[in-house]
Amino acid sequence: MRPSAFLLVALLALAAPLAHAQSAATSDPREFTEAARRVYADSLKEARVLLAEKKYSEAITVLDRLSAERPREPQARFLRGVALSDSGKSTEAILVFQALLGEYPELPEPRNNIAVLYAQKGEYALARDQLEAAIAAAPDYTIAYENLGDLYARMAAIQYEKVLARDARNRTAPVKLKLVRDALAPAAAPAAAAAPATPAVSVPPAPPVTTAPAAAPGAPASVTEAPAAAAAAPR
Repeated sequence: MRPSAFLLVALLALAAPLAHAQSAATSDPREFTEAARRVYADSLKEARVLLAEKKYSEAITVLDRLSAERPREPQARFLRGVALSDSGKSTEAILVFQALLGEYPELPEPRNNIAVLYAQKGEYALARDQLEAAIAAAPDYTIAYENLGDLYARMAAIQYEKVLARDARNRTAPVKLKLVRDALAPAAAPAAAAAPATPAVSVPPAPPVTTAPAAAPGAPASVTEAPAAAAAAPR
């Protein structure tokens, strides 16, 4: 899916259901002054820059500080999960996203990123369940639909490869496998780069991790860095 494309390169465009995450119930009881809000927003920006530069430890340090200041703010915690997943600590990242879902089950982004991490481990059934739950929580969250389609295509490719491993003379499976692999290939990749008609049994490369959706509720889904801010979050 897509920082990493499937992710089915990432877990993380919020639809109407996300409005619940912006209610007063999710805001930190300690209200910040406008100046403090700007400082907080600048710190989030700093963390994103560090992530882009692959300075994961420094980013996590910043995000941990922000989470300590505002423990109920989901953005910093979500970005911490992204930092962990991008640095290869998938198990820890899954725990972070699961903890976030424990408080905000309506957020689709953590489920999407969990699905990406499961898919990278080859745990496709678990990935499918998370994507379906993300769609149920936010029916307009198109990243999850696309990732689910990629996941089913990947699962189909595996089955066609099994056919060829057992029956090299099969004439229909190679055609179907090529169609699926073409669909999973990066859009910019030339058609000539497609896998041969009778490839060895292998799992298609894992899709990238999608990080997060649109900045405002109801907006079309798009790949961004974190879920929409809670009510008290800086703008």
